[in-house]
Amino acid sequence: MTQCTIGITHGDFNGINYEIILKALSDPRVYENHTIILYASAKALAFYRHSLDIPKFNYTTIQTAAEAKRNSVNLIDCVSGEVKVEPGVSTVEAGKAAFEALKRAVADLKTHTIDCLVTAPINKKNINDAGFNFPGHTEYLAAEFGNPNHVMLLMNDFMKMGVVAGHVPIADVAQYITKERILHKLEVLHESMKRDFTITKPRIAVFGLNPHAGDNGVIGNEEQSIIIPAIQAARDKGIMALGPYAADGFFGSHEYTHFDAILGMYHDQALAPFKATDFDSAVNYTAGLPIVRVSPGHGTAYNLANKNEASPESLLQAIFTAIDIFAARSQYDTLVAHQLR
Repeated sequence: MTQCTIGITHGDFNGINYEIILKALSDPRVYENHTIILYASAKALAFYRHSLDIPKFNYTTIQTAAEAKRNSVNLIDCVSGEVKVEPGVSTVEAGKAAFEALKRAVADLKTHTIDCLVTAPINKKNINDAGFNFPGHTEYLAAEFGNPNHVMLLMNDFMKMGVVAGHVPIADVAQYITKERILHKLEVLHESMKRDFTITKPRIAVFGLNPHAGDNGVIGNEEQSIIIPAIQAARDKGIMALGPYAADGFFGSHEYTHFDAILGMYHDQALAPFKATDFDSAVNYTAGLPIVRVSPGHGTAYNLANKNEASPESLLQAIFTAIDIFAARSQYDTLVAHQLR
C-alpha cells in the first residue's frame, strides 16, 4: 500500500466542519498506514470537543508538517490569539481562519511535505471578505499551481460529473461556453480518468447547453456551432467523447450508467441532478492539478452547526478518495516513467 500524508483544512469553524472532522478522525481507518495533518484552530477544536459528545481521538500538536508523526493525527494551529466560535453564524473571523489554514496547507503541498489535500467547506462570502478573492477552492488552487485547465469533478460510486462553466454566473454561461474550453475540459477529464482512476479507455458523455440539446437548432444553435465541433476535435485526439445529450433525458433514462465520466455545460445543469441521486457520500475532486485535492460534496450547513446531527460520511469518502487517487497516480507515473526508459 502506498503511504501518504493527508492535509485537512478546517474551513469555516462556525459550520459543521469540526463536528464532521471529530467524527471522521475518531475512525482509526483514516490514519491506518497513513498520516493526517489537521490545519486548524486548537481552540475551536477544544470548543467542539467539549460541546459535542463525540468519541475522542488522540492527536499531536506540531509546528511544521515535517514534524508529523506517521500513522496518527497531527494538528498545526493556524489561528493565533483568541478565537470566537459562533456556531451557525458567518463571520469574517471564521473566513480569515479558513484562509490562513488553506495557505499553510498549500505551502506544504508545494514543498511536497504533504501529499494530498482534503478541504472542509468554506463560506465564500466571509472568506472573500477576509481577502481570498476567488469563487472557491477550485479556482484558488488552480491559480496557486498554475493550472488554468482543470475540471471541478463531483463523484460518487456510480458517477463522475464535471462541468465546463463551474462557478460562473448564469447570465454569463452562454458566452463562457466555447469550443476551446470544452475541448480543454475533455482533455483534462480523459487524462484524469486514466491517471487518477485507472480507466484505460474512458467513455465521456457531453451535455448540450439548451433544452433537448437544442432540438437540431430549433432551441438554440450552440450545439451545432460549438459543442459538436468540440466533441469531434476531441475524438480526433483519441478521446471517446459522445453527445451532446439532453441532460433531463440522460438522467431520466439512467444513461449515465454507460459512461465513465460526464461533462455538463454549467453548474446547476450537472450538479443539481447529481446531488439529487446521492448527497451524503458525494465528494468534489479537482481534476487536472499537479496535486490531489478532494473535499466533501456539501457546504458549511450552518443550520446543523453544533447540534451533533451532521454525518461525516462525505468527509470520510473525501479522505479515502484522496488516498486512492494518490496511490493510482503514483503507480501510473511509475509505469509511464518505466515505459519511457
